[in-house]
Amino acid sequence: MSRWSQWFKSSAKVQPGDEFDRARALVDAVDRGGLPLITSKINDIARDLGLEVSRKAPIAETIERIRAAVARHSR
Repeated sequence: MSRWSQWFKSSAKVQPGDEFDRARALVDAVDRGGLPLITSKINDIARDLGLEVSRKAPIAETIERIRAAVARHSR
C-alpha cells in the first residue's frame, strides 16, 4: 500500500474538529514522498483550516498554504 493510500485511509478515521491533525497528517505524508491525487480532499482540508481555495489552484500551492497554516498553529 502506498504512503498516500495509508494517509487517505487514516484521514478518514479522524474525528470532525481535528482539522489541524488532518493537515499535519497530510503534510507528513507529502514529506515522506506521498503524492496527493484527490484535489478535492486537499481543498477540503484547506477550507477546514479557514483558507480560501480556488478549485483551479495548483495542488502544490495549496499544500504549501496548509503547511504554513499548520506552522502558525504550532507556535
